[in-house]
Amino acid sequence: MKSATPPNGHVPQRPAPEREFTMRFTSTPRGARLARRLVSHRLNEWGYLYTTPVNETFTLITAELTANAVRHSHVPGRDFQVHLTAAGDTFRIEVTDTRAERPPASPGATDSLSESGRGLFLVATLADDWGVNPRPAAPGKTVWAELRVRAQGHPPTHRVAPEPSEIDLLLTTASLLRDDLGSRPEDASHGGRRP
Repeated sequence: MKSATPPNGHVPQRPAPEREFTMRFTSTPRGARLARRLVSHRLNEWGYLYTTPVNETFTLITAELTANAVRHSHVPGRDFQVHLTAAGDTFRIEVTDTRAERPPASPGATDSLSESGRGLFLVATLADDWGVNPRPAAPGKTVWAELRVRAQGHPPTHRVAPEPSEIDLLLTTASLLRDDLGSRPEDASHGGRRP
């Protein structure tokens, strides 16, 4: 993971985004699912169709970051924000929550037999770069990821990914965790009973 702020304290200037999407979502499993779907829809509108590698990869990254914001950084009554930009060949997703005291765990800190905790490993594997920034004027943090694409809309192939069997396991686990967020009894209202 690379730090977003250089040691000298000066933040490098990024090119102005050509396309931009920002929205707040309720810090609930439903909010996380809606954020994932809207990012995928926005990419589709920008010419990266639902079935393209860029859309599928970035939607998965978004799903992991928003699920983490809901599951690990939820503050009752506070929303999380998603900010998606496209500038040149770089797509950037930023998920901002209001919980400062819970920084994300490093991707390698998860037990290989654990049923959860692989989300940031997946983000680190799929993204070209990612990191965490504190919110400058309020409590909380922003977890961000960037993906660079070629002109044909495909992510570059220079990254080294785990063996296919590991990726298959991660994708399956991520899908199950995303779908399971809404079915956890502690997430339901009415004293743990589903309405």
